Amino acid sequence: MEWKSKRIQTILEAALVEDKATHDVTTALTIDPKLRATATIIAKQDCIVAGLGCISAFLDIYARLDGKSSGRFEVVSHPEIFDGVRVKKGQSIAVIRHNARVILSCERVILNLLQRMCGIATLTNQYVKTLSGTKAKILDTRKTIPGLRALDKYAVCCGGGVNHRLDLQDGILIKNNHIALGGGLPKALAGALEGHKPGQRVQVEVRTPLELEQALAGGAEGILLDNMTPAQVKKAVKLIRKHSPKIKIEASGGMNLKTVRKYALAGVDYISVGALTHSTDAVDLSMRIVAER
Repeated sequence: MEWKSKRIQTILEAALVEDKATHDVTTALTIDPKLRATATIIAKQDCIVAGLGCISAFLDIYARLDGKSSGRFEVVSHPEIFDGVRVKKGQSIAVIRHNARVILSCERVILNLLQRMCGIATLTNQYVKTLSGTKAKILDTRKTIPGLRALDKYAVCCGGGVNHRLDLQDGILIKNNHIALGGGLPKALAGALEGHKPGQRVQVEVRTPLELEQALAGGAEGILLDNMTPAQVKKAVKLIRKHSPKIKIEASGGMNLKTVRKYALAGVDYISVGALTHSTDAVDLSMRIVAER
């Protein structure tokens, strides 16, 4: 993750501005401006780490927004703890040494983002482990929090998942509404194949045997089997492989940890899971802060 990129810096700055972090009235009225402190971020449950780089990034942005000298800071983690690593309940994820006022003012935004990113990475890893021994890979979707897509998708990668389209320009996926408004599947697919740019794979979402036949006949380069049962997917995979072994096959629609392996065993290449980013639970993290003497 490029934490110093303009896109990410804008996201993090917006979080600090939203919280009025440089105008923390409670901290200003109760904490000695010269006091330094040590803050330890602790995992209160087993989880996959994601987003460690945001800590230093937030502190750098805070210093710029504040415009005052709060002294140097350092953020340290054990050499074996980095994004993508599993930690156990009670383990320290990172230690911050900085001005006490700054730590208190940035505490919530740091924890908010880390908890979400670790939550996404942890859930993704559960799906990945569930598919162990199969060839299928877990994909994310565009069902992300508005403005946080880059961070959400990075967290998916930390958990062992694979990013699907980053945005609408990243690839062509003809879905049911395109089919309905574009004059039917054959017409929509023909238009996409005619006008797509090199490197843009044309994928079609199909929900019925007829749509699958039309997609294959029309030359679809990827097939998304949507809202089918594992048995239906297995049958569709057999048909697609017979038509062309090179076509990438994806399954989607209401996937959960109890059913996802059945779809993987049906022979698909990918399984997309919207829940990774649209309804994941935040990981429970805490920040223990003590004054330096």
